[in-house]
Amino acid sequence: MPRKETLEDFYKQKFNWLPENLSQDIGHFNVFRTEDCYMPGAKPVQYSRRDFYKISLFIGKGVVHYADKSIELDGTALIFFNPIVPYTFENLNNTHSGRFCIYKEAFFTEAQRNNVNQLPMFAPGANPIYILNEAQQAFVFAIFDKMIAELNSDYIYKYDLLRSYVTELIHYAMKIQPSDRLYQHPDANSRITSIFTELLERQFPIESPSQRFGLRSAKDFADQLSVHVNHLNRAVRQTTGKTTTDHIMERLASEARALLRHTNWNVSEISYCLGFEAPTHFNNFFKKQTNTTPSAFRIV
Repeated sequence: MPRKETLEDFYKQKFNWLPENLSQDIGHFNVFRTEDCYMPGAKPVQYSRRDFYKISLFIGKGVVHYADKSIELDGTALIFFNPIVPYTFENLNNTHSGRFCIYKEAFFTEAQRNNVNQLPMFAPGANPIYILNEAQQAFVFAIFDKMIAELNSDYIYKYDLLRSYVTELIHYAMKIQPSDRLYQHPDANSRITSIFTELLERQFPIESPSQRFGLRSAKDFADQLSVHVNHLNRAVRQTTGKTTTDHIMERLASEARALLRHTNWNVSEISYCLGFEAPTHFNNFFKKQTNTTPSAFRIV
């Protein structure tokens, strides 16, 4: 499996130098103009995940491969990447413009991290891409340029201000594209479905062939939630229109696609870590879910 890209990898690849104190876990932060990071002829390095957060203002044409999805962009987008979800990016522009910032988790205090990481754009399975119109692009551009100016200033509290700018980007994105995750559950069925979904997402991502998906049945989840399996099944079906098993199988298929796309693990390893007793069982499951075999999906 490709290893995680570290901040050291990032700086060596883009600039061939390292900032001071980078090895210390002090919540590193930096902000860049995209055009300053473009190196003609450089071959992109493939990583499954990064060990840092990235917020990018992208302008132009490109394709974002995010987990098991591929999303085409043509215009302006504000994109939030986190260390949990694997991604790669194809820039189809002849020109390179935009802005992005990177930061380590320790950039925010523990209390701030707990709040930020629970927001929609960082949640597993969420859409991290926010399409901007011309006015919104100008507003976000201005925030990034404030970051650049502040980072180069001598202001003693500049990192407090930079945290505020990052938070402003996050909340601006949520204001222009409200998420269905910001939702007050109207009844007990909705609440238990939400808890089931959160517990399901906690099983992912699978990060090594030795890790194994453990909760595979509705009863497994019901036991964890301390409810009867019939109660869980009824709540999930009434809330979503799908069975508990449907949700589990769909999420397994999504992770399978991500592992086939972003790792070099063989099919047997992927089969094992997703909890299948034999590769043939995984092959049958994957074909039923996607109408193709794991090997054929990987080739495409």
